[in-house]
Amino acid sequence: MHPFPLFFQYPVLAAPNFITDPQKMRDFAVAHGFDGIDWSFDLGHLPVTPAEESRWAALQERLKPLRVRYHCPFLQVDIGHENEAHRAYAMDIFRRMIRLVSKARQKYLSLHVGLGHDTTKILSWEATIRNLRELVQYGHECGVTVALENLIWGWSSKPNLFEKLVRRSGAYVTVDIGHAKACASVQSQTYSFQDFISPHADKLTNAHIYDYEVPGVGHIPPNQVDDIAERLDILMQTPCRWWVLEIREAAELIRTKAIVDDYLSSHFQASAGTGA
Repeated sequence: MHPFPLFFQYPVLAAPNFITDPQKMRDFAVAHGFDGIDWSFDLGHLPVTPAEESRWAALQERLKPLRVRYHCPFLQVDIGHENEAHRAYAMDIFRRMIRLVSKARQKYLSLHVGLGHDTTKILSWEATIRNLRELVQYGHECGVTVALENLIWGWSSKPNLFEKLVRRSGAYVTVDIGHAKACASVQSQTYSFQDFISPHADKLTNAHIYDYEVPGVGHIPPNQVDDIAERLDILMQTPCRWWVLEIREAAELIRTKAIVDDYLSSHFQASAGTGA
């Protein structure tokens, strides 16, 4: 029996695979106290043949005993593209990724819609929902939970549209707290960070943790716990216990983990003190 209710369980802190060699990535994560790896597929180095897929799955075994989830940050590979050939290519890629995750005997995959585009005019709203629903169903058949991540720009950067994408497709949710902070809908105070979570908190399976994103620069780590504490407080009220510290530079990743560890230590001490 856990000492706290569900939303007081300690999160799994995962590192992104900024090291591409699985053994070296595992060794780094273990050395610095991570319990998981969030592995981003590289579109330019995907296994193609069944033999290559088997070799890839065998290499992923080197990440044990860490827990592993997967991520598809594929630029301009869009399931809702208005061009039928582009759309078919994207669907083929994402089905392959679902099969790879299943072959590695893992259960979670995050993807995006509209990533890398600077306009939604080339995208079809209905095709996006229809094809995302198809991928969610295909994932279910393969034992893989498919989650949609909010972005800094586009449909998924607007909480009202993000909610519709999730609800109409049946997708689960990956919330990126840095994208949420930097997007125009939050910066303008039209919406808040919580609006990305409240409509579907029970479907939240992954969280990406850092302060905010600067386009063309990347993910900015927090300088202190107060930079992210309010957003982490909201996450702690959900069932989501997979937190990816999405910083891809070793020193800053280690420093971010120390900040998150301090936050969690204070949070759990306070919770224990109140008998929650």
